[in-house]
Amino acid sequence: MFFKSALSRILALVLVAVVTLTGCGNSSSGLSGNYSEDTLAVIETLTTALDLPNDAENKQEIKSLAKEQINDYISRYRRNGESGGLRSFTTMQTALNSLAGYYTSYGNRPLPEKLKKRLKQEFKQAEVAIKRGI
Repeated sequence: MFFKSALSRILALVLVAVVTLTGCGNSSSGLSGNYSEDTLAVIETLTTALDLPNDAENKQEIKSLAKEQINDYISRYRRNGESGGLRSFTTMQTALNSLAGYYTSYGNRPLPEKLKKRLKQEFKQAEVAIKRGI
């Protein structure tokens, strides 16, 4: 009886360790945890996604990476007191909400030029704000 109880406890500890280690590692979206670096990385990925032609071979891969980075970025920094109130974050949040909303509503349709232009402008503003530290 003691052996069975000890074995189940050890198994539970191993399971908790595995879940913790896999859950706490870097996400597959490539975000590092450094706000400035992550913001610039997301901007770079999304700019690449916006500039890709509609018939590009890797369009779906980049679009799925963009969606994953949007989700990871917002979930990581939204409630963070240090970054949540920065101008760069609020500008990024506006842009990311627009892009995520378009992807959710319209799926595989190409982005309108008006939206692309606005997103690129907001990315540029966020980039300048990051360099200024605001």
